[in-house]
Amino acid sequence: MSGTVPGPDGQPRCRWCQAAPEFFDYHDREWGYPVDDDRRLFEKLCLESFQSGLSWRTILAKRENFRAAFDGFDWTRIAVYNDTDVARLLGDAGIIRHRGKIEAVINNARRMDDLLAEHGSLAAYVWSYEPKPEDLPEPQTASIIPASTAMSKDLKKRGWKFVGPTTVFAFMQAMGLVNDHARGCAMRDKAARLRAEFTLPK
Repeated sequence: MSGTVPGPDGQPRCRWCQAAPEFFDYHDREWGYPVDDDRRLFEKLCLESFQSGLSWRTILAKRENFRAAFDGFDWTRIAVYNDTDVARLLGDAGIIRHRGKIEAVINNARRMDDLLAEHGSLAAYVWSYEPKPEDLPEPQTASIIPASTAMSKDLKKRGWKFVGPTTVFAFMQAMGLVNDHARGCAMRDKAARLRAEFTLPK
């Protein structure tokens, strides 16, 4: 959904914010700003996988429940989850009780060691897929880009699950690899400035 709508302060925001009042705070404080913290990146990949087929509003409303249920998305702890943990998560009404997605998070946590051994950090891996600005479509007009397809394909080769190109693109938008704030959005320039000040992880 392209274009802008007035935010709580009267300044323009990306049009998707109008879907729910809580989106304005998330949009202004988080969405599209560069992240290099491995825990936050892993969490976001997991939450985007849970969003598949659902509304982000649903996931955002349950985010704190997800963090509690999955040990703050500490992949070293999630990697040793067993059938008892899966049963616990399937019985947790505070999260999305989808066996395939729950098991994907555990599987992906177990794949982290190999990725870290090769790239040093999840941040270094993720940011190696940052597209060039000139290669991007107009903001708010795409759900997949070549970079998200490439990252998705590589993660799947590594054994990761629920990381399709659309899921990865949503992750890229949220974590600042793509400045997809609509033209005219009051936060677009802030996102660009933070990216200019950001040091790429190595």
